[in-house]
Amino acid sequence: MSFLPILLMFALLYFVMIRPQQKRAREHRELVASVSAGDEVVTSAGIFGVVSEVEGDVVWLEVAKDLELKVVKGTVERRFTEPGTAEEFEDPIED
Repeated sequence: MSFLPILLMFALLYFVMIRPQQKRAREHRELVASVSAGDEVVTSAGIFGVVSEVEGDVVWLEVAKDLELKVVKGTVERRFTEPGTAEEFEDPIED
C-alpha cells in the first residue's frame, strides 16, 4: 500500500505534463509534413514568409519581393493564415 501514493503521483505527472507535450509534438509533426508551396508561415525564429518551394527537409521562404531564405522545415512553427492570426499581424497603416 505504500507504493500507491507514488504510483498516483506518476500517473498525475503523466496526464498533466507528458500527455499534453506529446500532443503538441504530434501536431507540430503533422504541420511540418503538410507544409506546401503558397503557405504563409512563421518560423521559430519569428520570420514570416510565404513558402515558395519545399525540398525534402528544406523550405524556401519568400520574405520580401525577390528575397528568399532557405530554412530547415522543422523550424516552421505555425501557419500564418490560421484563424485568428492573420488579423493580428496586418499592417494598420493604410496608403
